Amino acid sequence: MLQVEAHLSATFVQFPATPPAPEIDHAKTDKASRPDTAGDRASLSPSESYFERALTFAAIGNVTSAINALRQATQLQPDMAPAWRTLVDLLRYEGDTAAAAVACKSLRAAQAAGTYSHRAAVPPAPEQIAAAERRWADLLKTVPKQAAPGLLRTQLGGPAPDDVVAMVELAARVTEDRQRDALLRRAVSLAPDYLPARSNFAMVLFNNAEYAEALPHFDFLYQRSPDNFMCRAFLAVCLGKIGEFDRAIELLQECGKAFDAQSAFLLDYAEVLKYAGRREDTITILRIVLEEDPANGTAWFVLADVKTEPFSPADIATMQRQLKDAALSDASRIQIHYALGGAFEQQRNFAESFSHYAEGAARRRKQLKYDDGPLSRMALRGKAFFTPQRFAATAGMGCQDPAPIFILGMPRAGSTLVEQILASHSMVEGTMELPEISNIVRDIGTAANGFRYPECLADYDAIGLAELGQRYIDRTRIYRHTERPFYIDKRPSNWAHIGLIQMILPNAKIIDVRRHPMANCFAVFRQYFGRGAEYSYDLVDAGRYYNIYLQRMAHINHALPGRVHRVLYETLVDDTESEIRRLLAYCGLPFEAACLRFWETRRSIATPSAEQVRQPVFRNSLEQWRNFEPWLDKLKQTLAAPGVPAWNS
Repeated sequence: MLQVEAHLSATFVQFPATPPAPEIDHAKTDKASRPDTAGDRASLSPSESYFERALTFAAIGNVTSAINALRQATQLQPDMAPAWRTLVDLLRYEGDTAAAAVACKSLRAAQAAGTYSHRAAVPPAPEQIAAAERRWADLLKTVPKQAAPGLLRTQLGGPAPDDVVAMVELAARVTEDRQRDALLRRAVSLAPDYLPARSNFAMVLFNNAEYAEALPHFDFLYQRSPDNFMCRAFLAVCLGKIGEFDRAIELLQECGKAFDAQSAFLLDYAEVLKYAGRREDTITILRIVLEEDPANGTAWFVLADVKTEPFSPADIATMQRQLKDAALSDASRIQIHYALGGAFEQQRNFAESFSHYAEGAARRRKQLKYDDGPLSRMALRGKAFFTPQRFAATAGMGCQDPAPIFILGMPRAGSTLVEQILASHSMVEGTMELPEISNIVRDIGTAANGFRYPECLADYDAIGLAELGQRYIDRTRIYRHTERPFYIDKRPSNWAHIGLIQMILPNAKIIDVRRHPMANCFAVFRQYFGRGAEYSYDLVDAGRYYNIYLQRMAHINHALPGRVHRVLYETLVDDTESEIRRLLAYCGLPFEAACLRFWETRRSIATPSAEQVRQPVFRNSLEQWRNFEPWLDKLKQTLAAPGVPAWNS
């Protein structure tokens, strides 16, 4: 089980992207407007009190005051490694790389000394929290709604930096997820038993798809209230998201009749069953949902994704009837279009099929307002930063653990097939698309003066790069359920971060899976992803994204020759055994015949390709895009842009 971190400094927390709050003259603050502090700070030394106050300053967005408090703490106690770590992170956040480098040297000295044992603030007693809740409830009734956040910030920035009730109240009033996360994280660290803080924090993490981190909080809440249906269901969904399908299914089954009025959780149940390979049970649950709610687009789309036989005429008529209803939600309308696209494709009515794919994609793209400018700029910056000289200078640095195997590239290129082949080996565990590389990029790249990734990596010395690599190993451990020495991270978009992977995990294996550009781009266009892959809802966007991917990989192959193993999907289909032997040799794995019969390996697969890789390799998908060729001229033109390397070169 993932351990709940005690302090912001230990979690690479994202500090809120808001201006620092103004300095407060505490002497002029009206004492009548200040509920008493909820915690007990009497047992802390002056340096520890400064450190605790700094953590709260950071949570409310007052980074300048947090840095000042940390400097006070470290001046009083130079061996205080947690305070130095937080100071380094905050200085990097502010973009003050020179000061961060100096602080980093002091951090290393404090870590080497190993003489400091941290004491956190004493958690407030339940009666203290209850009194604070009553006081805040009364006080907030007396101030205008727009004034409440300022009052709460004043309280936390001055007389009561450990007032967890104020933190929860402020978190409910801020609009930015990152600030809400920081406030609730701080409240939970100060008062682990304060259920409003923990439940709100769990929901913030859940809504941001941080399922692994949300899991221990829902588990904590479930242990406190095992009869709470909603808590049990959220816990089950989190378990499913990290691959603990058996326990997830058990918990969802226990919810029983409560599902009758909770179709959203029935859909979660169906998703868990689908990824666990229980196709017939999945279909049964989806049919139950559709019997009660025939306008449920998610149920229709998942049913289309999991079914092996065509939709019946009655099903198609029902979906078409739903599209005529003006009250149908946008989300359901989009997913029904995708389901009908698949239904008419099975009937070989390609014109009707494409019209539904195109309509669903156009509606989804309108919601997202996708722009590939940031990706293009990051790719150019990456080309300038990740040079052969950079990699030579950092050779031998990073975490030396060889366990991770990264499978990356475009979605729908065959990465799930390659994962299934490797996961059939006795030494390799298949997990899922892990978020941790993206989380590291997000956390280290954020700065007050702009997004500094990948340039911010220049701020890290050998120990810092090793810490980032170890963070990846530690944070992905929750997804591992066996003792196999190697494990797979199959997040396609990691292609954009191969330079980072090389610097922090130099012994990890990296596999680039490619597919013919027309076949690949049309495959992502006809797939509704729900979350992520924003480029997939327009053929030109998909083609431009593919071109950026090829250009980035060409640069990596120049800067790190031979580092990345390439698998061409078409070659894998044509000469399966030879390609599998090459793949295993690259990974340093002995040949095992089970890898040739990968479809017999029973494991959970949490991707849209789950059903396909439970069958032998077939050639029928290689030229599928040609059925739609009359509508793909813009894609062809985009892929033919000058300066783009050949996809199979």
